[in-house]
Amino acid sequence: MTKPVVLIVDDEDMVRTALEQWLSLSGFVTHAAQSADQALAMLDTIHPQVILSDVRMPGLSGLDLLPIMQERSLSAEVILITGHGDVPMAVEAMRGGAFDFLQKPYAPDQLVQTIRRAAEQARLKREVAELRRRLDGGDTELSTRLVGSSPIMEDLRRAVRDLAPIPADVILVGETGTGKEVVARCLHDFSPRANGPFVAVNCAAIPAELIESELFGHEAGAFTSAREKRVGKFEYANCGTLLLDEIESMPLLAQAKVLRVVQERMVERIGSNRQIPLDIRIIAAAKIDLATESEAGRFRADLFYRLNMATIHLAPLRQRGEDCVLLFHHFLGLAAQRFNKPVPTLHPADIDALLAHSWPGNVRELKAAADRFALGLDITGRSLAAILGTRAKPPAASSASLADRVAAYERHVIETELARHNDSIAAVVDALQVPRRTLSEKMARLGVRR
Repeated sequence: MTKPVVLIVDDEDMVRTALEQWLSLSGFVTHAAQSADQALAMLDTIHPQVILSDVRMPGLSGLDLLPIMQERSLSAEVILITGHGDVPMAVEAMRGGAFDFLQKPYAPDQLVQTIRRAAEQARLKREVAELRRRLDGGDTELSTRLVGSSPIMEDLRRAVRDLAPIPADVILVGETGTGKEVVARCLHDFSPRANGPFVAVNCAAIPAELIESELFGHEAGAFTSAREKRVGKFEYANCGTLLLDEIESMPLLAQAKVLRVVQERMVERIGSNRQIPLDIRIIAAAKIDLATESEAGRFRADLFYRLNMATIHLAPLRQRGEDCVLLFHHFLGLAAQRFNKPVPTLHPADIDALLAHSWPGNVRELKAAADRFALGLDITGRSLAAILGTRAKPPAASSASLADRVAAYERHVIETELARHNDSIAAVVDALQVPRRTLSEKMARLGVRR
């Protein structure tokens, strides 16, 4: 890990030299300035996590640094060194954004600990700012993973963008196939834990007699078949994110033990007396409303309350309007690439079939349909109505309006031409024989991205 950078600002030569020597020996990279003006000039070339400044100096004081740094949007934390008479003003400075103040004379160890805490806070702030920059940059990366232009999907991306940087547990609720694991992955990948492990556990797939061993791990000899030590999923996800999928199927006895781990952030392997500290984020996913289940006594209310720092509801595909066409086109391109086949053309009848289908299997069903359509096996004319079978409603029964159907088809045509011409707007203008301005306006209205 790189050493934290500290900028020392003090007008007394002996104090600056002593602080530089002590902090260098304590594991920091140090720079020094004899005035606030000099320190501000140095900030153009160095990027400290912490500024350690005396309050009273000729010219600009240590207090004067705070509003200037805020105006420049500088992310360093400021620690003020104060004399006895400066304490009230230092307290006021903390309200204005200073991290802390130390009153002379201070203990060297206290100084080091305060600087380390400030450096850690500065690091976390910079990570969060970087994550928000990535997410706010047109939502480009998030849009390729949470595909859709409906208001429902815009709200979902906004929720992920807001929750990802926050160290809070989350509950995801949605029907089978709505993409709960995809959302959980996004919450992990756009969080400060992105470099840590992402561990997904399907609680419904683990036999009741094995779930404790699977989650908490065990020591060798803890029970008859435990021939060697096993690390549980909680421990394996340390410094990362643990997804407990289909948590509603977890036995009540196991829920009680999970509650203790969630509360204490400590896990104890079966057959061991040693508690292992955990630094994890827990995401619980369920097909049904856990609040209703807890009221009915089928899910522990205390575990629900503990996990329910934030809840995201994932809408079924049938409620997302023409997103099904956008998603189908997305999966169709991926399938064609995977199978090394050209992207097949969607006809108006296919668009109508997509909009008319109820999609009981949600996104998972739609992806499978896109794979089959790309392969074109045993399907006469690659008809989507044939692929979807009798479950597809006749076009006349579709609830989609004419405007929705036209918009969905226009989006598909523009995206197909963009892909065919390697995102060349000029080539697409020629191919579709429309003015460039008309194409740009349609792309903006339909949410089409290059």
